[in-house]
Amino acid sequence: MPKTILAVATLLTSFIVAPVSAETPSPKTSEAIFAGGCFWCTESDFEKVKGVLSAESGYIGGKEEQPTYPQVSSGVTGHTEAVRVVYDPQQVSYPDLLYVFWRSIDPTVENRQFCDRGAQYRSGIFYNSSEQQQAAEDSLKTLQQSGRFAKIYTELTEAGTFWPAEEYHQDYYKKNPIRYNFYRTRCGRDSRLEDLWGKEAGTHPASMSKNS
Repeated sequence: MPKTILAVATLLTSFIVAPVSAETPSPKTSEAIFAGGCFWCTESDFEKVKGVLSAESGYIGGKEEQPTYPQVSSGVTGHTEAVRVVYDPQQVSYPDLLYVFWRSIDPTVENRQFCDRGAQYRSGIFYNSSEQQQAAEDSLKTLQQSGRFAKIYTELTEAGTFWPAEEYHQDYYKKNPIRYNFYRTRCGRDSRLEDLWGKEAGTHPASMSKNS
């Protein structure tokens, strides 16, 4: 076989042996961790955002391993209730999530959120990369420079181990909507957010809302 024909045959064979996969690759996801008081509410708020794939309630910021709800709620472990958000960065950015976070919490109080008191309800942003740290610091600086609040107590901390909460806490707002809505209303969460943020309270910009 002439060398030219052999070379062409070899090239064609390489395309036949190694075809391009027809499977659609899984989208790359990212994670973010936020503490905004009661994790039932924080989970509910983030799962309404377009691009958020899931939100999981749990505990972070303490020293005990595998903490339980009774331990954390007693305030002895050092953990705070938090939510781990899994999202598609092609649909929603980390700065977008920070926007939602700030407008879903009361940053003016220390070791509490709304009707829940204690360090286990402190607000915080737990970053897991230098990029997230920079974005979180920038968002905090912007809010401070706005002069909107005299002092902001929300902590910015490198994420440690996130411990998922018990199964009955996951998607509580879906499993027990009556109890959840009663708690949220009685706790005064939304009324306080409106006092703090006005029309921006608890908002997800139109492009970020799953209902848009």
